[in-house]
Amino acid sequence: MANEIKRVVVYCGANVGNNPAYEAAAVSVGRTLAEQGIGLVYGGGGVGLMGVVADAALAAGGEVIGVIPEALKALEVEHKGLTDLHVVPDMHSRKAMMLGLADAVIAMPGGFGTMDELFEALTWSQLDYHRKLCGVLNVAGYYDHLLAWIAHSVDVGLVKSANLGLIVAGTTVEEVLDGLRSKPFPLEKKGMGR
Repeated sequence: MANEIKRVVVYCGANVGNNPAYEAAAVSVGRTLAEQGIGLVYGGGGVGLMGVVADAALAAGGEVIGVIPEALKALEVEHKGLTDLHVVPDMHSRKAMMLGLADAVIAMPGGFGTMDELFEALTWSQLDYHRKLCGVLNVAGYYDHLLAWIAHSVDVGLVKSANLGLIVAGTTVEEVLDGLRSKPFPLEKKGMGR
C-alpha cells in the first residue's frame, strides 16, 4: 500500500554552501514536488537553499507554505511570494507546525538547524508522536558520515535496528520520494523504538 503524500516538509540550509550540487538539488526538489502535485512546507526564508527550493517550486506552479519565527523574519529574510506564510513565536512552534502540515520529511544539505529539525522529526516518529518517514537527500555524499554514524549507533546498541526503517536515503529527489511513498512505517506500537 502506498503512502499518500500531499505535502512534504523540506529542511535545508539558510546558506547555499560551496558545492554547486546543493543548489542544483534544491532546484530539482522544488520543481519535482510541484510537478508531482506535492506541496512544499519549509522554513519560510528567502535566502540560501531555503529560498532556492521555494523559488523553484513556485516557478513550477507549486504550493509553498513557509513557517518562520518572528525573531528570524529579518535574519532569514522572509520570502514575500509564498502561497502562505505563517509567522510563529519561536522555533519549537515552527518545527511543530511544519511537521503538522506535512505527510513526510526530506532533509537536504544544511547546518545545525537542519540537523536539529531532522533528528526531532526522527525522534517524534520513534516515540510514535507521528508516523512520518524521514527522507535524507544525500547530495554529493553530504550525508555519508551521518548515515554511517546512524548505522554505527545501531551496531553498538544505542539505536534499535527497527529505527533504521524511519529513514529513506537517496541521491535524487525522485528516489527519496519513491521510498517515502512505498516504504511501510516500521514501528508497530508505541514505545517500540525506545
